Amino acid sequence: MKNVTDMIFYFSGTGNSAWVARQLAEKQNEELFSIAMEIGKKKEYKLKEGENVGFVFPVHAWGPPKIVLRFIHQLRITKPAYLFFVCTCGDDTGRTAQIFSSAVTRKGWRCVAGYSVTMPNTYVSLPGFDVDDKDIETRKVQNAVARVRFINEEIASRVQMKQYNCHEGAIPFTKSYLLRPLFNALLMSPKPFHATEACIGCKKCEKVCPVNNITVTDRSVWGSNCTQCLACYHVCPVHAVEYGKMTGKKGQYKGRLLKDL
Repeated sequence: MKNVTDMIFYFSGTGNSAWVARQLAEKQNEELFSIAMEIGKKKEYKLKEGENVGFVFPVHAWGPPKIVLRFIHQLRITKPAYLFFVCTCGDDTGRTAQIFSSAVTRKGWRCVAGYSVTMPNTYVSLPGFDVDDKDIETRKVQNAVARVRFINEEIASRVQMKQYNCHEGAIPFTKSYLLRPLFNALLMSPKPFHATEACIGCKKCEKVCPVNNITVTDRSVWGSNCTQCLACYHVCPVHAVEYGKMTGKKGQYKGRLLKDL
């Protein structure tokens, strides 16, 4: 059993949630743990009395990523005094807060605060979805800086909410409880991923994959353990990674503005 200070568990593919997690950890003096790295370990964490636990993750199909829910299910930790989450989204969250809260409630914990941060869009795998125009991306990042500053102040004060501070958007129940299961059942397969002849074998996609699902010899090859985070697609320097026929003419998100902050 490992004694630790206040901690934040985070999952990130394209870097948005990692950036938020770092801002929170630095301000709150909390230790960061990557869910992708921790999920395979059989650790038990022991919090000191009165310490915090936070979770930071992107919204996938109007809910927490499946890897985050699996991690919560297996996590062995003493009961936190204050448990919160921050989710990042391109547009809206649906009922992500309620799904997350139910997951921690099944562990005997209580989530007392939750927030969303609107960040640049990264999902491109279906018709009608693409990255944001540059001016929208810039505005979202600028607003996110102020939003995270507000969240840091709230967490420092240990605000306990009656209602989570998340942008659910329109028809949130339908999105999270009807469309999300269909998405997870039908659209999570890594099989459509492939590398075109433009692939230069640089292995950037292999290195960035948070679940080690890609191997590169002459070209990139995907295994079966995929989270649909699209880090591989966005990191490719020659736009050689494609998802079926959906992404060939779509943009890539490089997170350049975040790197400058």
